[in-house]
Amino acid sequence: MTVRIENVRCIATAPAGIRLVVVKVETSEPGLSGLGCATFTQRPLAVIQAVEQYLAPFLLGRDVAEIEDIWQAAYVSSYWRSGPVLNNALSGVDMALWDIKGKRAGMPVYDLLGGKCRMAAPVYVHASGRDFQEVTDSARKLMSQGFRHVRMQVEVPGQATYGTESDLHAHDQVDGPTSPRNVFEPADYARLAPRLFEHARRELGDEIELLHDIHERLPAPLAIQLAKDLEPYRLFFLEDPLPPEELTQFQRLREATHIPIAMGELFTSVNEFVPLISGKLIDFIRVHLSDVGGLSMARKIAAMCEFFGVRTAWHGPGDTSPVGHAANLALDIAVPNFGIQEFTAFNQATQDVFAGCPELRDGMLWPSEQPGWGLEIDEQLAAKFPYPEHPFNGAWPAIRRRDGSVIKP
Repeated sequence: MTVRIENVRCIATAPAGIRLVVVKVETSEPGLSGLGCATFTQRPLAVIQAVEQYLAPFLLGRDVAEIEDIWQAAYVSSYWRSGPVLNNALSGVDMALWDIKGKRAGMPVYDLLGGKCRMAAPVYVHASGRDFQEVTDSARKLMSQGFRHVRMQVEVPGQATYGTESDLHAHDQVDGPTSPRNVFEPADYARLAPRLFEHARRELGDEIELLHDIHERLPAPLAIQLAKDLEPYRLFFLEDPLPPEELTQFQRLREATHIPIAMGELFTSVNEFVPLISGKLIDFIRVHLSDVGGLSMARKIAAMCEFFGVRTAWHGPGDTSPVGHAANLALDIAVPNFGIQEFTAFNQATQDVFAGCPELRDGMLWPSEQPGWGLEIDEQLAAKFPYPEHPFNGAWPAIRRRDGSVIKP
């Protein structure tokens, strides 16, 4: 029997204080619906408009089984395509259709992708602090909880350093080159980071896998030098060393250092990641699933990576909904070239809103055996967590150098 799309709508909620967008696709079969992640936390209202005002009318009446055709048709329906708003809108629908397909089949989504390649997905978590000792103390606590992969970030004194408490995006009422601002000096950071890892290896030993995120804040020559300086400390990978605007510099980076490179959380187009994969210029792909268009695109990316020796390390920050994390995990379980999964733990309110969140145990995420994502959302409870007030309506204020110039990303 053909089951058709009857309604497509968004659920906006923030149980952890982070703006999430979840798409619900309702069908002609009573009680059958699916959930998808469309979270673009800096521009959530634009995504909601794209879903409800443009994609929904385009998709009503379509057969829910035709996931690939729906993805292709919706992708070109705007004529101009890609970009985080349109891709997140498309992802919300795409993931919801995979959820529906799993429910109709009575199978978890990972079984639809070929079944288990592993029983669970090891994750990496985040340790940070104001100084080296705070960072290693944080890492040691995580190790005692069973985590074997830890990303480490330390604050540059007096500066808004990525991944630390100093970089929580203090919200000035006015932003500009002469306004009060969050200051970051790339050279200061590049001198400090190797000293952190020298300290960490001395304190923590060699059994723990250590990671670090440049977050694309350095000019290419400085990023390449930092990668070389970090080589003695045997990082599991160095994350996002260069911004998407400087993809041609990855050849220089690869020639200069053997440190493993992870890249991709800002990518939204195949034109960005395909050359890096086919050129074997990175070791881990880190795209954010909803920003590339959902599960349908991500499984193709994973398949391409397999043939070029690139492993997966999907983006998994706090601004990914539990639905998005479940999609990450489905791929983690099903693809042979899995590398590691970034994960940010759910608070209790998030677990209450989203029944069936992936289980974290012994440093790994364990998949649900329930059909689809194995998740349901309590919409009445979700409504009790509206978006928090924000002076820029969700936008991040700029991180700037002392002279007022903007630091990317």
